[in-house]
Amino acid sequence: MPQPEKCRYTKSHEWIVVEGGEALVGISDHAQHEISDVVFVDLPKAGRAVTQGEGAAVVESVKAAFDIYAPAAGTVSAVNPALAGDPALLNRDPHGEGWLFKLTGVDLKQVDALMTLAQYQDFLKTAH
Repeated sequence: MPQPEKCRYTKSHEWIVVEGGEALVGISDHAQHEISDVVFVDLPKAGRAVTQGEGAAVVESVKAAFDIYAPAAGTVSAVNPALAGDPALLNRDPHGEGWLFKLTGVDLKQVDALMTLAQYQDFLKTAH
């Protein structure tokens, strides 16, 4: 599973890491704390093409439902099957077993333009 420092981050708190032609997408630890107790995750269907910034998934907590946006354009190649039976994985391990979906054909220029971990941490200090 990706280390947080290898990921790139969006202002809407998603992370993406490209490894071997495929990208793994999830939400940041900050986001899972904000969302709190996740009770359901609605993931995109494999084969769906997404554009950067498009709502790709929905995470529901005891508080509300939150849209999860695609951090880069690509095609959904897989979703995390473990979240169907255990949506709280998102809270327990957002950078590991709680990943959301995988993308292929990712626009690497879009990924490179996202925030590094250090930039994201600086962003969080000013975002409140």
